[in-house]
Amino acid sequence: MAWSIAEVARMSKVTSRTLRHYDEIGLLPPAWIGSNGHRYYEEADLLRLQQILLMRELDLGLRDIQAVLDSQLDQVAVLREHHQRLLAGRDRLETLARTVGRTIAELEEGRDNGKMTKINKPENLFEGFQASSEAEAEVRERWPQAWEQSRQAVEAMTSEDTERWQREVTAQMIRMAEFMVAGTPVSDPAVQAEVDANYQQICRFWTPNAAAYKGVGQTYVDDPQMRANFDKIAEGLAVYQRDAMTVYADARLS
Repeated sequence: MAWSIAEVARMSKVTSRTLRHYDEIGLLPPAWIGSNGHRYYEEADLLRLQQILLMRELDLGLRDIQAVLDSQLDQVAVLREHHQRLLAGRDRLETLARTVGRTIAELEEGRDNGKMTKINKPENLFEGFQASSEAEAEVRERWPQAWEQSRQAVEAMTSEDTERWQREVTAQMIRMAEFMVAGTPVSDPAVQAEVDANYQQICRFWTPNAAAYKGVGQTYVDDPQMRANFDKIAEGLAVYQRDAMTVYADARLS
């Protein structure tokens, strides 16, 4: 079964002009072009378009998206990781909403009765709040001033800022995974340019020196949760990221 460019544009909410541009740059060629000059797309093309749109949501550029789609990265694994993050975020927000709703109900009940509010289960007040990771605790202990600066910066972020930052971080991880899969040395200028972008991201919250930046890289490997986040994108990515950060710190921050 095939769909015309007009049908694909209607289903995906991507304009026909954009679809033609994707064809022109080789990102999404149609399955075939009819005698009338119209482009037609099959199921595999629709799946590729979905992946393109997902990565656009992560703020990847078209060149980066094409590199991911044409690389040896396990695209299903990348999408599954993003899907799991979305589900985890949704579940946490639902839990927090229930927590707030339950607290409102108990407070209103106490007010209506004219009595001091009594929380039936105090532990329910904190359901849905995330616990600090081992890496977070280490940063807090080793660099207390940096921790406070980072905390203040995070608290000043809007939900849109947080979502944009998370997309940037995920996109950066994917680009680093491409370098790793291609066998690019961590000292390569292109890899180091990506690490510089990572460093600039961190500097939005605090400015680590060489030792501190190396320490952040080491937590990516040592902290089980952080390492899992990297290695779900590509096995060994946490170590590759750390090694690249070490090279950067020695060359640029020492």
